[in-house]
Amino acid sequence: MRQLIECVPNFSEGRDMAVIKQITDEIEKVEGVKLLDVDPGAATNRTVVTMVGTPDEVLEAAFAAVRKAAEVIDMRTQKGEHPRFGATDVCPLVPVSNITMEETVVYARKLAERIGKELEIPIYCYENAAFNEERKNLANCRSGEYEGLKEKLSDPHWKPDFGPAEFNEKVAGTGVTAVGARDFLVAFNVNLNTTSTRRANAIAFDVRERGRTKREGNPLTGKIVKDASGKPVMIPGSLKSVKAIGWFIDEYDVAQISMNLTNISITPVHIAYDEVWKKAEARGIRVTGSELVGLIPLEAMLEAGRYFLRKQKRSVGVDNDELVRIAIKSMGLDDLKPFNPKERIIEYLLESNDKMLVDMSLTEFANETASESAAPGGGSISAYAGVLGVSLGTMVANLSSHKRGWDERWEEFSDWAAKGQEYKDELLRLVDEDTNAFNKIMDAFGLPKKTDDEKQLRKEAIENASKYAMEIPFKVMETSFNSMEVMKVMAETGNPNSVSDAGVGALCALTAVEGAYLNVKINASGIDDKEFTADLIKRGQEIELKAKELRDTIIDIVNIKISEL
Repeated sequence: MRQLIECVPNFSEGRDMAVIKQITDEIEKVEGVKLLDVDPGAATNRTVVTMVGTPDEVLEAAFAAVRKAAEVIDMRTQKGEHPRFGATDVCPLVPVSNITMEETVVYARKLAERIGKELEIPIYCYENAAFNEERKNLANCRSGEYEGLKEKLSDPHWKPDFGPAEFNEKVAGTGVTAVGARDFLVAFNVNLNTTSTRRANAIAFDVRERGRTKREGNPLTGKIVKDASGKPVMIPGSLKSVKAIGWFIDEYDVAQISMNLTNISITPVHIAYDEVWKKAEARGIRVTGSELVGLIPLEAMLEAGRYFLRKQKRSVGVDNDELVRIAIKSMGLDDLKPFNPKERIIEYLLESNDKMLVDMSLTEFANETASESAAPGGGSISAYAGVLGVSLGTMVANLSSHKRGWDERWEEFSDWAAKGQEYKDELLRLVDEDTNAFNKIMDAFGLPKKTDDEKQLRKEAIENASKYAMEIPFKVMETSFNSMEVMKVMAETGNPNSVSDAGVGALCALTAVEGAYLNVKINASGIDDKEFTADLIKRGQEIELKAKELRDTIIDIVNIKISEL
């Protein structure tokens, strides 16, 4: 699974679109990065840009954008309402999928160091990327703004983390940049069946982390309670990492709870929605739906779908499209206007326009396989056989989870169905990846070979591509064999009326293992590293033998169960 990070640089120019376009053009030149949004503000004289992609490519795009901003924005003449201290004022990185915050911090500091060294711009690292507690807060780093930089950079306490520690002629033009790593922020509004802003605000105060001011006697009109230092005492709300306010939307004639979920790993959207629902009901108000402002990671929607299925005591082992559909309907995300997952979920926005094998119809896939093209070949077909096998095992788990009279066992079978879905998704990925691996070999053979250097580079490319083409079918073997645990358990404990399906699933899985092993062996012939090939062939042989034994065990169980019906 590829890693994705978001980058949200803020540039100190929001009026001259020609200047802004020069910056965003640099981002769009980088392969593997998608420019999602450009939001200029004339009054603030600031533009917020959102891009997303694989980490190394995002760093390259961010660096190029910062470099261009340093060329086209002169901080000596820049004015605006928003606090700022640099042409690229802030440049935060945000983990989106398959990457931890710790890994994102490493990337942020790598970017910060490169900007400081190569562009000679002073850099402060903030939020999770900060090197000390004081610099975590962006406001501290930016205090004094651009006008105070000369004094700030001369203070040893505020020596930049990277780049020059002086207000020279170059820095006078570029200013300073803050590079950080922060959590993904989701703007999420919950709709109410009231027009009262006051009542909406009351609910917002109930849920937001900051809560409401404590008062003596009447909670609305009583005297504000203060602590020893004279600051108002706050009664915390019920949701951590949530900022909220109540407001009225003329366009829809409804009041909303408008929330910023600043860390969806602490308070995800589905928990925020349910908590607002509870607090609203306690005040005699109903939630009618919700609204997502901007984008959301796929996993946040999938977890919401699983959450609401679990509340119904239904299996969570369904495909991603169904989980997203459940999330949309359960939270009423289409209450005010249509919610299109392809436009609102980050990973879906990044999907390639190229048609993949797994996106074809069964007939198209068969026709493509039967054509004179060498791919898809046996490796892709083996992977798809594995997909069909574990899909049958997953089906038995889902049927068992919903079987009348087995209500107390729904979670047991739901867990197996979810595990089956994971195997299925990995094998679906390998269907196309096996063909991609074959294409890499063809590309390597097509490299130039006129000079000795070209010949050597071509030879190395062919070797590496051939190794990869051997590793992919081996991965098919491993995944297909591991998936057989689902079929075995379903044959033993699942719905007896579907036991034959578990058996067919095991047969398909063994076909996937044996077919993929043939591809492992044939791809070994073009590899010079015989130690590598011998190891993979030996491990493949062990998997094949274990898979045959497990197939026999499963079929024996199936036949016994059938004879007992």
